[in-house]
Amino acid sequence: MAVYVDRARHPFRGMMMCHMLADSLDELHAMALAIGMKREWFQPISTPHYDLDVELRAMAVERGAIEIDRKRTVQIIREWRKMKLRSADIPVRMI
Repeated sequence: MAVYVDRARHPFRGMMMCHMLADSLDELHAMALAIGMKREWFQPISTPHYDLDVELRAMAVERGAIEIDRKRTVQIIREWRKMKLRSADIPVRMI
């Protein structure tokens, strides 16, 4: 199990933002708490994640978050969607 930060750079209110994802919600929220994020910043729709600025990203990496590329980000998103479908009792083959 792990926490990941991607290399995205999306401008938002004068900051450059990226995404923090994880293999589990517990890990994701624990890392967010460790780097001083508020729980209300959690984004559960589609893929559970937090948006991070460059400073928070560096803090997450210092605490063990794994830096990932776009390809790995897409893999993680697909894994979350499969889990969501399974939990809803929808056959995965319908993706």
